[in-house]
Amino acid sequence: MRRIRLAVVGAAAIALITTASACSGSDGDSAASTPSTKASAKASAKATGVAQSSDQATVKTASADKLGTILVDEQGRTLYLFEKDTSTKSTCDGACAKAWPPLLTTGKPKTDGSAQSKLIDTSKRSDGKTQVTYNGHPLYRYQGDSKPGDTNGQGLDQFGAKWFVLDADGKEVETGGDSGGSGY
Repeated sequence: MRRIRLAVVGAAAIALITTASACSGSDGDSAASTPSTKASAKASAKATGVAQSSDQATVKTASADKLGTILVDEQGRTLYLFEKDTSTKSTCDGACAKAWPPLLTTGKPKTDGSAQSKLIDTSKRSDGKTQVTYNGHPLYRYQGDSKPGDTNGQGLDQFGAKWFVLDADGKEVETGGDSGGSGY
């Protein structure tokens, strides 16, 4: 039993040393690890469904049952506004941002479909990240939407206010507020 414990402790120490040495370079530049870090973050985001920054986020449109034409992201996932946001500054962070991941970008966002380029912009979040806005509304995805076409967040009242999908004009869509389900 003692040998097993020593082996586990030894393996953990080797893993810690390997990780620490991989993170520090001779010149202190971590750029060499950036591609694998980005790949790991994207793989982690895919596994957990948490939104990560896109170099250039895209807001486009899709047709949803009962809701009409709504805004979606580049993967076709439904985008929402939070009624508690009264400006381009997000009020959703912490547990809220885990349930409702913000649409982030590191580059200039773009539009496709009938989404209007004149309505897309960005805003800095309290954590310093850049969130995509549309017609003055910070945009979010919903953790309860497991695939493109899901609109399970429609009309939900969480974190102090309601959540709604947006139409191509950037206005909230209140019809179909029965917490949706699949819709495209």
